[in-house]
Amino acid sequence: MSASRALAPLDWRWLRFDALSVHELRRIYAARQRVFVVEQACAFLDADGDDERAFHLAAWRDGDADGEPVACARVLDPGTKYAEASIGRVITALPFRRTGLGREVFARAVAGAESAWPGAAIRISAQSRLERFYAGFGFEVVGDRYLEDGIDHSEMLRMATG
Repeated sequence: MSASRALAPLDWRWLRFDALSVHELRRIYAARQRVFVVEQACAFLDADGDDERAFHLAAWRDGDADGEPVACARVLDPGTKYAEASIGRVITALPFRRTGLGREVFARAVAGAESAWPGAAIRISAQSRLERFYAGFGFEVVGDRYLEDGIDHSEMLRMATG
């Protein structure tokens, strides 16, 4: 499938937990588990109780009402994981990688956080191999690397703006 065909058209949704239908939530969980648990062979509790204090951003293929999102991210309220807002659970489905969709979902998550909490800082727990990617959005490594679920991670901070 070509990248242009894979990405057009997408239905982007930015919703609080309570606004998600049970079907949308199940599909988001399935997409996240496919990436984090199956592909990365990482056993961890994805449904960690923080989803309820978050916005959920998901890109759905138009006309695929029963499908999983092709990309998604979770944007946690300040004070949930860190004092700052936090972006996590960022995924792009395997067939849609290397199309720019990962960059788009993250840019939209940052924009959503900026809109929800204007001028506030954003902190993330990033897989260390992706530091350069996140640096392109203004994030800087703070502190030492650490293992999370057997994968090297770095805490990164995007300072408050304006």
